[in-house]
Amino acid sequence: MSRHLDIDLLRTFVAIAQARTLGQAAARIGRTQAAVSMQVKKLEETLNQPLLHRTGRGVVPTLHGERLLGHARTILQHHDAALAEISGATLSGTLRFGCPEDYAVAFLPQILRGFADRHPQVRVEVFCAPTARLDDQLRKHTLDLALVSTIGAERKLPVIRHEALVWVGLRHDLAAACEPLQLALSDPDTLDHRVACERLDAAGRRYRLAYASASISGLLAIVRSGQAMAVLTRSAVPSDLQILETGDVLPALPAIGLAVEFSLEPATAMAAAFADHLRATLPTL
Repeated sequence: MSRHLDIDLLRTFVAIAQARTLGQAAARIGRTQAAVSMQVKKLEETLNQPLLHRTGRGVVPTLHGERLLGHARTILQHHDAALAEISGATLSGTLRFGCPEDYAVAFLPQILRGFADRHPQVRVEVFCAPTARLDDQLRKHTLDLALVSTIGAERKLPVIRHEALVWVGLRHDLAAACEPLQLALSDPDTLDHRVACERLDAAGRRYRLAYASASISGLLAIVRSGQAMAVLTRSAVPSDLQILETGDVLPALPAIGLAVEFSLEPATAMAAAFADHLRATLPTL
């Protein structure tokens, strides 16, 4: 009797491996938990191997399950790509995309509009957070891909676009007159926070972390009050605020790179299509 790997069973197995629970996987693929359990049983019977190990916190792949998972992802990617290319089928479903908030403010409207024109059946869920938090979500597979920040050679990812980091204030003279400098920065694990403190320390410039905000809207409100300066990417600076000159008072800041990182390799057809769109669109904005 010949055996074969059913595409639907593989898709269910990958969903379980990502969600780590049968219930969440069932909700993601639109089946009942009982149906998902039956699909796993059928797949295990086909391969004559146990594929999932149940723990107190959910399910994890067995050694055989891990080996199957790599094959399953490759098979599904090629299956979906072939189906779309040969049949002319459109992409459809939900794509989970993450990016830092300043990139969302500066670039996301144009990016989403262009992608929706090409793939109207895809629903994009956007999650805004600093790169460190996006990395965590990618590892947990709660995102499909993310636009992340990188500096120097810390990530081995192709850079799509470079963005200058700049000091931002209400007025240059107001910002420069403070001693020590009054800063409004985001989370300590963000690049703008790290770079600002490192450069000021290296320059021997006294500063005080007077305000903190996890959102760009909060940072902008603080800067608009005239109480502190912030560090933003140049493209995220609104027209009513000033980019402050560097020199004796403020040290120069580096540029950061924007890169795409996937939750899974190889990426799904939807994630790959969105990444291609990012690579084509971002350099032109």
